[in-house]
Amino acid sequence: MVLQKDKLNGINRAAILLMCLGEEVAARVMKEMTDEEIFKVTRAMAEIEHIPEDVKSAVLSDFELSAEAQAGLVVKGQDFAKKTIAGTGGEDRVQSLMKQFITGTESRPLETIAKMQPAMVAGLLEREHPQTIALVLSTQTPNHSSAIISHLPEEMQHDVVYRIATINSVSPGVIDRIEDALHREIGVVVGEQDQRQIGGIAKVVEILDHMENNLDADILDNLEEVDPEMVDEIRKQMFTFEDLTAIDGRSLQMILREVNNDSLTLGLKTASDELKEKIYANMSSRAADMIRDDLDALGPVRLSEVEAMQQTIVKIAMKLEEEGKLVLGKGGGDELV
Repeated sequence: MVLQKDKLNGINRAAILLMCLGEEVAARVMKEMTDEEIFKVTRAMAEIEHIPEDVKSAVLSDFELSAEAQAGLVVKGQDFAKKTIAGTGGEDRVQSLMKQFITGTESRPLETIAKMQPAMVAGLLEREHPQTIALVLSTQTPNHSSAIISHLPEEMQHDVVYRIATINSVSPGVIDRIEDALHREIGVVVGEQDQRQIGGIAKVVEILDHMENNLDADILDNLEEVDPEMVDEIRKQMFTFEDLTAIDGRSLQMILREVNNDSLTLGLKTASDELKEKIYANMSSRAADMIRDDLDALGPVRLSEVEAMQQTIVKIAMKLEEEGKLVLGKGGGDELV
C-alpha cells in the first residue's frame, strides 16, 4: 500500500499514528478502543510496509505531536498489528480480536458487493436463483444484507431468508462460480477462500435485527408457513424473555394485561431477579404479592414447559409490536409518543 498524505482517511491516519508511537504505547491506546475500532485499525496496519517521511510528519502534526525528523519508517505491518493486539487486554479478548484480524486480512468473498448500494445489488441479484442470492448475502454484513433484502421483490424475501438460515458451509468452488458469474457482469475479483461457515439461524437473526419498517415481521410471517419450527428458533434468538427487562414500563404493562397469572407464574420460574422485580413494579401490589406466593408454592416443573410459556409471552410481545402498540429491541425499548 502506497501512502500519500493527501489521500489518507481517518482509519489510515489512526493506524500510522499508532505505528509511530510503537507497540507498547499503541497497545495501551487500543485498550480504550472498541473491538470494531481495533479491527479496522489493525487491518489498515497490515497493509502498510513503509511510512514516508511526509506522511509521518503530516499525521503527527495533525494530532499535535512532536517528532524528530526521520527518513520514514520501514515496518512489518502484519507483525506489528499482531503484537499490538496481543497487548490489548485479557486472553479472551485478544483471541477474539486476533481471529477477526486474521480473517479480515485475508481476501473476503464478494468484497465488491459490500461496497455497492443495496438497491443496485438487489437489482443485480433478483434475476439469480434464490439459493445463489442467499449464498451471496451470507457473505455480507448483517446491515448490508438486510438492506439488500428490503429491495428484493416481496415474494422473494422470505425464500431468501429461509435459504440463508439453512446454509451451513460453502466450498470454495461454489463461491468461485458465483464470483465468476458476477465478474462477467460487474467485474468482481476476489481471492481464494477456504470452506467456511457463512449462514445459519444466527446469521438470519443478525440480518432481521437490522430490518426497518417492520419488514422482519412480514418475512417471519411468510416463513412460518414454510417452517414454523425454524421461525420459533429465530424468534427465540431475536427477542428473549429476559429482554423484557429492558423495555419501558408502559410497554411491559400492555404485555402483562395479555397474560394470565398462572401463565406468568410459570414463565417466571427461571427468570432473573431483575426481571421479576421489573414485572412486580409494573403491576398492582396485590397482584405482585399473589405472583410471589404462587411462585413460592410452585413445585418442580419441566424446563421445557417453562421455556414454552416464556416463548408464548414473547410471541404476545412481538404481536403487540407488529400491531404498532409498542417497540421491542435487544438492549432497550422505546415508549411510543
